[in-house]
Amino acid sequence: MPAVDVQVRDARYYRLGRPRDFCRRVVAAAWLAGDAEVSVVLAGDGFVRELNRRYRGRDAPTNVLSFENKKPPQGAPWMAGDIVIAYRTTAREARAQGVSFRAHLAHLLVHGALHLQGYDHLSDGQADAMERLEGELMRRMGYADPYGAGRR
Repeated sequence: MPAVDVQVRDARYYRLGRPRDFCRRVVAAAWLAGDAEVSVVLAGDGFVRELNRRYRGRDAPTNVLSFENKKPPQGAPWMAGDIVIAYRTTAREARAQGVSFRAHLAHLLVHGALHLQGYDHLSDGQADAMERLEGELMRRMGYADPYGAGRR
C-alpha cells in the first residue's frame, strides 16, 4: 500500500471537495506493487508546461507527468516517484470526452500510478495491456472504462 503525499498547487482542485483524500484513495486503489511512497502534485498548466519542457523537451502542457524512481534493493524504503497533473488540460479533456472532471482525474491518477509501477505504452502490446489494466481499475472504483469497448 502506498503512502501518498498530495500537494495542491492550484486552488481549483478544491472544487472536488477534499482533493487530497480523493487522490489518496485513487492511487491506493491503483497500487499493485506493495509498500511505497508516492507524491501527487495537483498543479496548473504553467507548472506542468515547465516540467514538460525541462524533462521531456516539449514546450506545452500535458495532462499528466510521471517521474518514476527505480526500486531500491529489497527491504529499503521506496519513494516510487511523482505524479503531476495539469488542471486546465484535465478539465478541457474531460469536457471533450464527455466525462466528469472527477472521472478524468481518477483516470490520470491511475495512469500515472501505473507508470510509477513500471507499466508503459511504448509498443502496441504494452499499450493494450496498460489500457486493459486501467479500464479494470477504473471499473473497480465505479467509473467507466476510459478507453471504451473497441478502442484500438
